[in-house]
Amino acid sequence: MSDVVKSLSPRLIPAADKPIDRPSREEAEAAVRTLIRWAGDDPQREGLHDTPKRVAKAFKEFYSGYDDDPKDVLNKIFAEVEGYDDIVLVRDIPFYSHCEHHLVPFYGMAHIAYYPTKGVVGLSKLARLVEVYARRLQTQETMTAQIAAAMEQYLEPRGVAVMIEAEHMCMSMRGVQKAGAMTLTTQFTGAFNDPAEQVRFLTLVRHGKA
Repeated sequence: MSDVVKSLSPRLIPAADKPIDRPSREEAEAAVRTLIRWAGDDPQREGLHDTPKRVAKAFKEFYSGYDDDPKDVLNKIFAEVEGYDDIVLVRDIPFYSHCEHHLVPFYGMAHIAYYPTKGVVGLSKLARLVEVYARRLQTQETMTAQIAAAMEQYLEPRGVAVMIEAEHMCMSMRGVQKAGAMTLTTQFTGAFNDPAEQVRFLTLVRHGKA
């Protein structure tokens, strides 16, 4: 495990992900009915009668990342291209997640780059890695660091760069109600700690050319 991963908090280390005991579907549906009553409506009326079932089903989709292991996503490296050691970048990966503070969505784009050492991972795997962490209760800052930590641990690259741009509904539809405000987070490791490499990464993300 790299020094970068060791220095992160336990929540950011992929191997520290542990399943927790989950309530039954019936208990989940009962909780939704309670929230409907808390909102001021009647969960037994026609339009809401089946809502608890729908919400429980939706939660399984929204938070499917808890059932996914980043190690399984990044477990296959194509060593036959190990002679390639320049930057690999996948940009404009769309994602949807949910804020752990208010359970409302935030969404945007992720951009991921790394310098391979042992070979390269399938490009779709990087998009899948974003989904692993997006489909959990999250903060944008933690999600950015988790993606970088997983790549550090399982790909052992010369460096990783992750940038996430997102709009948070907890800012847009409640609180300060500033629709369109974007939050940008970055995480750089290894070779990308060099300011020149960061500039190269940002240039490729913004303009598609070095």
